[in-house]
Amino acid sequence: MPELPEVEVTRRSVAAAVEGACITAAALGKPLRWPLGCDPDELMGRTIGALVRRGKYIWMPLSAPADRAPAGPGGLLWHLGMSGSLGWHARLPEAGPHDHFDLHTTRGALRLHDPRRFGAVVWAAGLDHEPAATLLSRLGPEPFDATLTPERFWQSLRRRRVAIKPLLLSGDIVVGAGNIYACEALFHAGIDPRLRADRISRARAERLLAEVRATLARALALGGSTLRDFKDAHGMDGAYQGQAAVYGREGQECLRCARPVRRMVQGQRSTFYCAACQRR
Repeated sequence: MPELPEVEVTRRSVAAAVEGACITAAALGKPLRWPLGCDPDELMGRTIGALVRRGKYIWMPLSAPADRAPAGPGGLLWHLGMSGSLGWHARLPEAGPHDHFDLHTTRGALRLHDPRRFGAVVWAAGLDHEPAATLLSRLGPEPFDATLTPERFWQSLRRRRVAIKPLLLSGDIVVGAGNIYACEALFHAGIDPRLRADRISRARAERLLAEVRATLARALALGGSTLRDFKDAHGMDGAYQGQAAVYGREGQECLRCARPVRRMVQGQRSTFYCAACQRR
């Protein structure tokens, strides 16, 4: 957390404000997961281009400043970590202990707030340059990518002899199905989270992919999930958590069969499921 819907909600809520703005200053707080990779002063004078998301990363392309040749184009790769959020401010309040990066522009300022400091902002000359290239190379296909067909998804499952829930979390076969949404998608697909991926039939794989997409789409429409810290760039909470069928509902009645929702731990993450509705 934040997961793909929260990152995409963040991108959308920031994009209209920052795209086309010129950077006037940047300020670092406490060190984050990785170093920025450039002198903050080198960002001054650059113009922000169209923001794009890849997995749980946001790429902010920056044009080369006209007055500082031979400086070339590049950009900032943002990651919200476990508890990060981006806030857009017409005027920044004084930085607190969990505010770690401020980007001032001609339109306002963007601030990365991250209590656990697993987030990051890193400079790269492009998405195909380090460190962005290595970070993004580990990601599987995007969930809404048309090239991720049911057949391709099923073939990926057939090669993996691990439980389906941890596999979804790994991001190897599809990115974005984090803990909340993996639990929900598996429930709606009727698949036990302990079922080995290579034992899922073609038909069930097709249904699972459809439910991953439907679950993420519902979360996007509701502004993501706010369990503790997440807010969009304008301070709005997400609302998906109130629609969850199993996540966070241990001991409560299943919405389908009225039997109690169970919780177990897989790979140090809580998995919520209905033993009656989800079959191996």
